[in-house]
Amino acid sequence: MGTPVYLSRLSFHFLQFSNLKRNQPADHHIPVSSCSGHNYTHLSLSDICLVYLSFCLLVHREAEGFKEQGNAFYIKKDYAEAFNYYTKAIDMCPKNASYYGNRAATLMMLYRYREALEDSQQAVRLDNDFMKGHLREGKCHLSLGNAMAASRCFQRVLELEPDNSPAQQEVTLATLVQIKWRKVVFCMDRALEAAAACHRFKILKAECLALLGRYPEAQSVASDILRMDSTNADALYVRGLCLYYEDCIDKAVQFFVQALRMAPDHDKARLAFRNAKALKAKKEEGNKAFKEGHFEAAYELYSEALTIDPNNIKTNAKLYCNRATVGSKLKKLEQAVEDCTRAIKLDETYIKAYLRRAQCYMDMEQYEEAVRDYEKVYQTEKTKEHKHLLKHAQLELKKSKRKDYYKVLGVNKNATEDEIKKAYRKRALLHHPDRHSGATPELQKEEEKKFKEVGEAFSVLSDPKKKSRYDSGQDLEDDGMNMGDFDANNIFKAFFGGPAGFSFEASGPGNFFFQFG
Repeated sequence: MGTPVYLSRLSFHFLQFSNLKRNQPADHHIPVSSCSGHNYTHLSLSDICLVYLSFCLLVHREAEGFKEQGNAFYIKKDYAEAFNYYTKAIDMCPKNASYYGNRAATLMMLYRYREALEDSQQAVRLDNDFMKGHLREGKCHLSLGNAMAASRCFQRVLELEPDNSPAQQEVTLATLVQIKWRKVVFCMDRALEAAAACHRFKILKAECLALLGRYPEAQSVASDILRMDSTNADALYVRGLCLYYEDCIDKAVQFFVQALRMAPDHDKARLAFRNAKALKAKKEEGNKAFKEGHFEAAYELYSEALTIDPNNIKTNAKLYCNRATVGSKLKKLEQAVEDCTRAIKLDETYIKAYLRRAQCYMDMEQYEEAVRDYEKVYQTEKTKEHKHLLKHAQLELKKSKRKDYYKVLGVNKNATEDEIKKAYRKRALLHHPDRHSGATPELQKEEEKKFKEVGEAFSVLSDPKKKSRYDSGQDLEDDGMNMGDFDANNIFKAFFGGPAGFSFEASGPGNFFFQFG
């Protein structure tokens, strides 16, 4: 039998054998004949593992051999044979991005751009850093007329390799194509002035508008056609495409289905239908996992969804924001901020992404950035909730720019009165100037400063009224407390019971012990 078939059967028996073995001692032997009636000999689980790994290596080696044969035929420009050998390699190792990339290149040489597009997209799904995969995907999009999608692919190549000359040239070409699409729209408008009922001109205009990202205009033109001819497959496809890119995926699927009923061989509708179904399913899986509290699984599912169609900007913006929400739950705050930034880059009007990023900044105590995002939100939507969030961020920013008395004493913000007293006692004794009388002038000055700060912190946090004002962000100077004239020694004496109640005594060079009266 063929190696892939044999390997799949061996894998099946391996799983069955593992189940039998699970509760047995490590050196226990089970006749493999108990697995589906196949008698391989008496093997231990470790033996089976070694056999399985050997076959994996064999399959990989054979797949690489098919790839090399495909490369040889490609060099000879025998693209049909190259395609066959790359397909054999994929059949044996369907998770190898380079095999799909090579077959995509072959399909491009055979002018089968839609199939090449599918292969190149699968390649970058498997490896998002596969530069050649992104480049080939962009070239396929451009050959099929989708200049916007092509530009995004080429930009990804330049992120991976900023000096990539082919990508730089392709970006320029994609820009020119978009300019030409605008010219086509202009020409179709002129043509429709004379041939107002020509559906062919209207379809061309609608598709150009969709390719330029002008979805409401494209939908309007397609809807006009469908009112006159509800079976027009091209109009159904354009209508569905616009809905798909506007993140109305359920409705988009309905239009793609109708288009395929009218024209089963409609390649564009078939590809769009497949992407829409896959994207919808994966996003729903992620949402379900999140609602059930399976955050790690949700994070992976949203990541997988993001690889399905990088050109669906609005849906991907939501997916990035969803992943950021999961990331914040998993305490991956920096990654959550990055995902929100990606979402905003795709859709600058996406308020939810600004709010999520601002909350992450608050959690990271990066208050200036949080204030900036909340200001952006409030300028866009002046609601009471957004105003409250902005004021809270501004207050935290103000509080962050003054001395953190909790940090000075080494206690948290929920510390009790006793904990504050214990912390003051420890820090005051640690930094008291008399303890450092034999130190260098620089160290004495530094310890004196710390001693004063400890006294300031205790005088505020031990007074309920001052502590309340401090916690709420109010200025303590309003209570007549001038920290510039503050005397930490008075606090120290009062705490330890006056000059006779406490003293430092040296027991040797640099050593002190504390004596209480």
